[in-house]
Amino acid sequence: MATTFENNTFKDVMFGRKSIRVYDENVKISQEEMLEMIQEATTAPSSVNMQPWRFVVVESPEAKETLKPLIKFNTRQNDSSSAMLLIFGDMECYEYGEQIYDQAVAEGKMPQEVRDQQLGAIIPYYKNLSKQEMNDIVKIDASLAAMQFMLTARAHGYDTNPIGGFEKDQLAETFGLDKDRYVPVMILSVGKAAEEGYASVRLDAQTVTSFK
Repeated sequence: MATTFENNTFKDVMFGRKSIRVYDENVKISQEEMLEMIQEATTAPSSVNMQPWRFVVVESPEAKETLKPLIKFNTRQNDSSSAMLLIFGDMECYEYGEQIYDQAVAEGKMPQEVRDQQLGAIIPYYKNLSKQEMNDIVKIDASLAAMQFMLTARAHGYDTNPIGGFEKDQLAETFGLDKDRYVPVMILSVGKAAEEGYASVRLDAQTVTSFK
């Protein structure tokens, strides 16, 4: 991965991140760079490396108009951002298990016997999970990738806003996905900030932590 980051300072990437709701409409992120950022974001961990995150990049004016009625009070982000990134969890992510583990063997990252042993246990286990159990797994894993995308986008010189207020029961089908297989997790607006964003506060670590 030969990326040159515009912002390579961890402190600024991590602590300078704000939720941006208005973007410079003249700045468009190329599909090549968008794929680069998604590739970087998907270095996030996932349960048994099943990588259940799936992305739809809504960037054309037509697609944004299709999305607009589904995002309630977040239309400013939709109108001004370079793109809206729809993040789904794949309830049948195990279908990619062989491809993932075969690649690990081919790249010398896993012995063949380990691949066979792990897949022999993982795939039947995943297939037998309840819908709720699988839903929990894919949403947790896809959320890790979403957070990582927000940070890598900032490293590329862009900003984001995570959006949870949307019509979750309509999103998948509206964009041609099987709603039973692909569960909506989050929408991220992404683009070049046209505002500074609001400073916010966080509870003190002592308030949210206990030691036993």
